[in-house]
Amino acid sequence: MTAVSLADIRIRPIQSDNVWGWLSAGWSDLWMRPAISLCYGLFVTLLSYAVLACLYFFDLVYLLLPLAAGFMFGGPIIAVGLYEMSRRYGEEKPFGLADVIGAVRRAPLQLAYMGMVLLLLALVWMRIATLLFALFFGSATPPLATLFESLFLSMQGVTFLAVGTAFGAVLAFAAYAISVVSIPLLVDREVDAMTATIASLVSVRDNFVPMMLWAWLIAIFTAVGIATLLLGLILFFPLLGHASWHCYRDVLGSPDGESP
Repeated sequence: MTAVSLADIRIRPIQSDNVWGWLSAGWSDLWMRPAISLCYGLFVTLLSYAVLACLYFFDLVYLLLPLAAGFMFGGPIIAVGLYEMSRRYGEEKPFGLADVIGAVRRAPLQLAYMGMVLLLLALVWMRIATLLFALFFGSATPPLATLFESLFLSMQGVTFLAVGTAFGAVLAFAAYAISVVSIPLLVDREVDAMTATIASLVSVRDNFVPMMLWAWLIAIFTAVGIATLLLGLILFFPLLGHASWHCYRDVLGSPDGESP
């Protein structure tokens, strides 16, 4: 990798039509090595089932919705291996499963720093969600059998969801803005995490409408994946991961500033 500074990174203007190209390119990448990509999605799904089991075991099912939103915080880091796959496709370099799993070795300290920042945002969100739940429902957790009714069919529950969604949206946008192209950038080039974060923030600012469209599509695909009892994530998570790489390449391009 070639070391770059913020001055070396050119942020391109993009249009909303570019977003559909990212999905198309991500779809193509997914089916180049489907066994690895879909296994990646299967891993995310099984990990989600494990989290659900823990919530049920510790009687914390009320945290299900806040944790579902946690995909916006953890997804960019979990998808590092998918970025590496798409990077190698673009450079026509061979790779194996070990290269995908070990993709974090390309920038371990910088990726760890970004992971800690996203984890901090996730913890802040969980703390806010817990406090809001206590504010609206007190210390008594609604029984699992009546949880849906308490949350969706009562004024108290609907108000809780509205307030929680507002707080969650702010934190999710912050996580998205700092990570949408910064983590693929760290995989691709020798750059520090702060420079990558600033580049990501400026990319979102300068291309606000298409980048917000991309954020909405990520949220919609993730919501559908969760609504299908998490099985949809087997397909949608790798699709979004591969497409996110093409988002990065479209917005920031290659190190010399030329088109990828």
